Amino acid sequence: MDSKTNFQADERQRRSANYKPNIWKNGFLESLNNKYIGDDYSRQSENLIEDVKNMMFVETEDLTAQLELIDSIGKLGLTNHFEKEIKEALDTVENSNPYITENLYATALHFKILRQHGYKVSQGVFGGFMDEKGALKESNFWDVKGMLELLEASNLAFEGERILHEAKASSTVALRGSKVWNLDNNLARQVVHALELSSHRRVGWFNVKSHIQAYEKDNHANTVLLLELAKLNFNMVQAALQKDLREVSMWWNNLGLKEHLNFARDRPVECFMFAVGLNFHPGYTSFRILLSKVINLILIIDDVYDIYGSLEELKIFTNAVDRWDVGATEQLPECMKTCFQVLYNTTCEFAHEIEEESGWNLALPHLSKAWADFCKALLVEAEWYSRSYTPSLEEYLSNGCISSSVSVLMVHTFFSTTHRDGIKEIADFLHKNEDLVHNISLIVRLTNDLGTSTAEQERGDAPSAIICYMREMNASEDIAEAKIKGMIDNAWKKINGTCLRTPQQLPFLSPFINNIATNIARMAHSLYQAGDGFGDQEQGSQLIQSVLVEPLPL
Repeated sequence: MDSKTNFQADERQRRSANYKPNIWKNGFLESLNNKYIGDDYSRQSENLIEDVKNMMFVETEDLTAQLELIDSIGKLGLTNHFEKEIKEALDTVENSNPYITENLYATALHFKILRQHGYKVSQGVFGGFMDEKGALKESNFWDVKGMLELLEASNLAFEGERILHEAKASSTVALRGSKVWNLDNNLARQVVHALELSSHRRVGWFNVKSHIQAYEKDNHANTVLLLELAKLNFNMVQAALQKDLREVSMWWNNLGLKEHLNFARDRPVECFMFAVGLNFHPGYTSFRILLSKVINLILIIDDVYDIYGSLEELKIFTNAVDRWDVGATEQLPECMKTCFQVLYNTTCEFAHEIEEESGWNLALPHLSKAWADFCKALLVEAEWYSRSYTPSLEEYLSNGCISSSVSVLMVHTFFSTTHRDGIKEIADFLHKNEDLVHNISLIVRLTNDLGTSTAEQERGDAPSAIICYMREMNASEDIAEAKIKGMIDNAWKKINGTCLRTPQQLPFLSPFINNIATNIARMAHSLYQAGDGFGDQEQGSQLIQSVLVEPLPL
């Protein structure tokens, strides 16, 4: 019996993850047609931007009010419209002496905003709120607004910042003990939100609508103009995103891949949503469309290795990707051949676009190597599964960071957003930022494991970080989960440090690292906070409706 017949015989033994059919129908996606697009709305938006600049960015001695304005602009997704004004305001704040040591809220807000925007600010500003043992004074615990701002600020800590470590622990205890039902609705909602996941680890754009609704309920006269702009801006961005989504949906349907790969996740909308989480700005259409394709391919290839392929088939597939050779897939089942062909065509097409735009023809080796490394890591996991092997946590993570697919995402996002002169710096970027790539990969891998471990255990998949730690250390599941969460916290501290250092070392890369790269880690939290955001569509459907489907009433 030849090998091809063997593969056909294997069809009877294929595994299944029992993924449910796609809930987003083509007709529905193609019918999305938010009206907030065109010159009239652009002019209206530009006029409101000018009004905000003239009326709200005025010289003032009330530095806390200025910081609150900058905070509001960030929460409402408007920072990109006021970059010059924000920088001028923060330069003034930095050069003044604003610490009101008895005002925890003002101090924490000041620290958070400056550090968010890349200014050097010391954890020592909180020294006055600590007792002689280095713990937060209990007299601060009643100040819910101050403790909330302190908790948010503490999530911007670097490695080794003991005061912020203590501030985070104390503010968490204090806020958990606060009687949320006695607070006003907006403050109570913020407390619950921050205790679930800090704003720093959330995808900003996904929370804009809820911030708009909260500010509306507050009914402050000084936010009326800002709210008008924020609502119009949200609807205009949504209109641009709907246009992109229609294009992604058409590409996915024309590909015909879902008919060939009925075992895999059919999730084009969730993949597009991931791309939106990395960059929502209307000018980044080609970025979102490319990333949606890449993330779709990551999901499918992951399912080929996790669910469909026999070990022998997976070795052949991995070899084909490593050699970047369509001919090497000849022995594989039709669906795996089709999968490789789509990967090959999509990647070559992107490399060709880079060459046309920048005149640089060396992108393909970087792109194909990222895919080969990803597939090799998935093969290692398939081999572990085939022999029921549980690695140590260290061995698991050294492979798992590569199978997290972050390197694939980083290379594609780098090429897709870096301007012509910087594009050739990819090798230098990856070398100088190994730690950044590693820490983002760690967060993606560990949040994924926390969210999907139970479902994967039930399916009998290869072990997760939680299982590896439990078996290696003979620990309970609760202890293992606490360990994993501590590792995620440490990875974020390292990322925070990188984000502050980058502007000095590689200024042209600062927007890429501080926004798009770190948003990969934020998207992992968004996807896996309540389970498997790709496998279980119901989990993310409400957010997709809010961000991509339903405009705000103006």
